[in-house]
Amino acid sequence: MKAMILAAGRGERMRPLTDRHPKPLLKVDGRALIEWHIEALKEAGIKEILINTSWLGEQIPEYLGDGAYWGVNLTFSHEPQALETAGGIRKALEFFGDEPFIVVNGDVWSDFSYEGLLRKPSKLAHVVLVPNPDHNPQGDFLLREDGLVVAEGEPCVTFSGIGVYQPDIFKDVPLDEPYPLAPILRELMVEAEVTGELYDGRWHDIGTPERLEALNLSFQRRIKTIEYDGKL
Repeated sequence: MKAMILAAGRGERMRPLTDRHPKPLLKVDGRALIEWHIEALKEAGIKEILINTSWLGEQIPEYLGDGAYWGVNLTFSHEPQALETAGGIRKALEFFGDEPFIVVNGDVWSDFSYEGLLRKPSKLAHVVLVPNPDHNPQGDFLLREDGLVVAEGEPCVTFSGIGVYQPDIFKDVPLDEPYPLAPILRELMVEAEVTGELYDGRWHDIGTPERLEALNLSFQRRIKTIEYDGKL
């Protein structure tokens, strides 16, 4: 299975950090955020990865190269104008052929394992959901007991930005025009074509400098200092 990392956003809420660098190159525990995604996908056996770029997009291929460092093949799809999620996928759709593919938002961090997604979805889309974070207390979608995801109901949980999609979903999206993913998912939910799973592990939406700082602080280990006077 191939994968796509969404890395074309401007990162307005992350300014001034994103005035000089695109958000996926901001560091989490000493590594660029996008490196975490590449490593997690590689660990699941995914070696063909496409990354879309826009704002300061030339910096991303300059930083990552062709992917040989991680043992993967990286392909880049540059968007002079950011095309949003569905528009970016539509522009790069030929890369995936007729097979389902994984998409992950480049501005989230998680220890989620992609191995469980390496299967052909039983419906047109399969999404990973997470418990509601503080900044999204109302959630996005309802995960039913039968595994289907619907747009209304309680209690809703939050869309993680990780999903598996069949390419047919995007064939009617206008080419080279901005187009969001949410309306497409909601239409598919009406048709009972979206399944989901709830992931209760570590997941962070790196939406503001404060959230990035909090995530980095979580990696720091507190070291006990022992006073030593040199005597045995």
